[in-house]
Amino acid sequence: MEGTADLARTGPDPRRWLALALLCSAYFMVILDVSIVNVALPSIQKDLHFKPDDLQWVLSAYALTFGGFLLLGGRVADLMGRRVVFMAGVALFTLASLACGLSGSEGMLIAARAVQGLGAAILSPAALSIITTTFEEGSERNKALGIWGAMGGSGAAVGVLLGGILTKALGWEWIFFVNVPVGALVLATTRSIIEESRAGAATRHFDALGAVLITSALSLLVFALTQANRVGWGSAQTIGILIASAALHVAFIAVEHRSQAPLVPLGIFSRLRTLTGANVVSFLVGGLTFAMFFMLSLYMQQVLGLSALQTGAGYLAVALTAIASAGVAQALVTKAGVKPVMIAGVTLMGLGNLWFTQVSADGSYAVDLLPGFLAIGVGLGFSFVPMSIAALAGVAPQEAGLASGLFNTSQQIGGALGVALFSTVATNRTADLLKQGESQAAALTSGFTLAFWVAVGFAALALVATLTMIHREELGEVAAEPAS
Repeated sequence: MEGTADLARTGPDPRRWLALALLCSAYFMVILDVSIVNVALPSIQKDLHFKPDDLQWVLSAYALTFGGFLLLGGRVADLMGRRVVFMAGVALFTLASLACGLSGSEGMLIAARAVQGLGAAILSPAALSIITTTFEEGSERNKALGIWGAMGGSGAAVGVLLGGILTKALGWEWIFFVNVPVGALVLATTRSIIEESRAGAATRHFDALGAVLITSALSLLVFALTQANRVGWGSAQTIGILIASAALHVAFIAVEHRSQAPLVPLGIFSRLRTLTGANVVSFLVGGLTFAMFFMLSLYMQQVLGLSALQTGAGYLAVALTAIASAGVAQALVTKAGVKPVMIAGVTLMGLGNLWFTQVSADGSYAVDLLPGFLAIGVGLGFSFVPMSIAALAGVAPQEAGLASGLFNTSQQIGGALGVALFSTVATNRTADLLKQGESQAAALTSGFTLAFWVAVGFAALALVATLTMIHREELGEVAAEPAS
């Protein structure tokens, strides 16, 4: 049963495309802030006198609350109202961005980044569920979700580009200040453009115990992954936290099986097989994407000796290619279907990382990076657009927030795992070679290339998951419906 606003509407919302632009603007901020900080980290460390071991918390604090609260944010949007929850998330994200830019100490910046991640966890699934309930299932929703996917695919690339430009031209504070006018504009116009909607009264029950368990479980998992590179994968801290997270996940599943109104109805995974497959692919692609940009930023600055501005400008090729390819991917999805486009996307992601395995200590941007950047740019558009569509195929309106939360969670947890795993692989290889007398540049490069081989493995697994878990018959039903 749908909410009252959904039932009252007799035809397509005439403001739906304007609403989509508004929602995508907010989501673009969120994706930018996953990657925009990477290039600015050296400047932040210098200005705020960060200890080397604490600097990672600028990234980890955001990832911790973002990944940990996404499922809760998505379900709350279904129950309390998607528009009001979206606006609350935008307000929190915007205020936290302002606090980040005004931070005068490492403690203040880390705390503000944690609040910023919480705002992102609230607004992202609410925004995606509004799209799902605003556009009827069929070709028009596919187009809307394709545009949403383009934001995800291009946002990470634009983030590192914009981060370099803002850090060099205005200072690192402006990578956060840039969110403030955008957030204010979104808040000022949301009520006049987007209708309120929520799940029907029959489903408006809140699974408090399930919410506490899954939020705690995901938060512990992200914490363990983000700290594993510093304290060691085999350390008592990492193992203990992972065990605690696993125990909470098991307890959550047990509670959901018994709950009359579960936070996550587990039957959704068996009922919507393509949703399950899309989340697996999203986990793997999210992991290799966030980690890849992290590794490439370090390679360009630490090995090639590029400045923050030059590093940001170096991503122009992948950013522009991702934006253009997302538009092409959206058109191809309508004509060829979701699965073929996704296959092409994850394949290109793998080929791009395969190219990066050949980078050298005395390399150049044109030879070592540009061809891979072009492949990655196309791969981003061809991956994120169909993933967004597949993750919401067949989802009922009352489960839109849940499905959106699942999709965003898979990306963020995958990203946290990817950065932690790839960093560990690269750091260990580099340390071993330095002990053997290798030069700094050669040791770093060898570490990065090994990490890119891991990324190739992630892409291969994503391709297998796409081939075996994305079902044409489920997606065919979506594509076959006429446009709204």
